[in-house]
Amino acid sequence: MAPDSVVAPVAAPITLALVEDNRLLRDGLTTLIDLQEGMRVLWGSADAAEARQLLAKDKPDVFLVDAGLATEDSLRLTAELRAEMPGSRVILMGLLPHQDDVAEYVRAGASGFALKDATVEDLLSTIRTVAAGGEVLPSRLITSLFSHLAAHNQEEDSDRHRDGINVTDREREVIALLVDGMSNREIAAKLDIAVHTVKSHVHNILEKLALHSRLEIVALMREKRGARKGTR
Repeated sequence: MAPDSVVAPVAAPITLALVEDNRLLRDGLTTLIDLQEGMRVLWGSADAAEARQLLAKDKPDVFLVDAGLATEDSLRLTAELRAEMPGSRVILMGLLPHQDDVAEYVRAGASGFALKDATVEDLLSTIRTVAAGGEVLPSRLITSLFSHLAAHNQEEDSDRHRDGINVTDREREVIALLVDGMSNREIAAKLDIAVHTVKSHVHNILEKLALHSRLEIVALMREKRGARKGTR
């Protein structure tokens, strides 16, 4: 008798929810995403109040939230969603945020940004990266976030961001892979360590650099790379 064939497990689709008050845009994004293999929109809502009701029925992997909701503070909604569902991720869509807003959104728990001029490929890539545990900050927001961090540190007369900070060799490896956009799972595989060990390293790095999120680590390191190149 021939051995039973082994069937590879089918990966669960990335489930999404949209909070967007422009119905035409909301419906268009729903249609676009539903056409993608491995993605499914559970629901779309026009405002935060409707979103809260729909959450009782279906909880998505990723929220796409309009950064300019007319009837709701998108920043507060981001923080609420992350607090209520820490396993879900939030991507902000819309105009280029103000410098201070970028940092506030990151601290509220946003994992990615899709600006109004992003291509379809950019948006889908951001969704996949964020769903896999990564974080996405468009290059135009890197400098904005770093400027906010630099100003904040200057106000506190802090020297924690200097190159001489006590970061271990392993932590430097983790930082480099974070800057490359890797998720915790990918970093663990690359360094041949456990995922919980990666999380511990990220936590230690955040404390040493006096930062609040992985996105802030990426912003800081990319800006430092640019500064070094500019001095050559």
